[in-house]
Amino acid sequence: MNVTIPKASEGRFRVIDRLTKSLRALDDDKIFQVKIDEKKPKRSEQQNRYLWGVCYAELCKVLPGWDADDVHEYMLGEWSGWETLSPSSSGFGRKRLRPLRRSSNLNKQEFADFVDFIQRTAAEHGCVIPDPEL
Repeated sequence: MNVTIPKASEGRFRVIDRLTKSLRALDDDKIFQVKIDEKKPKRSEQQNRYLWGVCYAELCKVLPGWDADDVHEYMLGEWSGWETLSPSSSGFGRKRLRPLRRSSNLNKQEFADFVDFIQRTAAEHGCVIPDPEL
């Protein structure tokens, strides 16, 4: 069960009441775990437009043969780490890798950290990506 508990002014106590009823109805013979985390806002559309329209556009200018999707996949993997896919999905004797995280699941701060990583990595290779306009 995944429940978002809103601010008090947005009906928090109604949600807590419903959640309490659900918890009381749990099977008495089983053990359950409840985890509560602060909900952080997802990356904004403005952040995403900057990533694809500025960062990746600049990198594609200096990476012949690469498109924005190639750059995106590479940067995500270098930033978040790589997962090796099952041997059955490998081909031609090569391991298939995919990034551990996807940018669509990042909150605003994580996304800003990811963009900062891209800017630093690009600068290390002589590509200057301008800062976003605030």
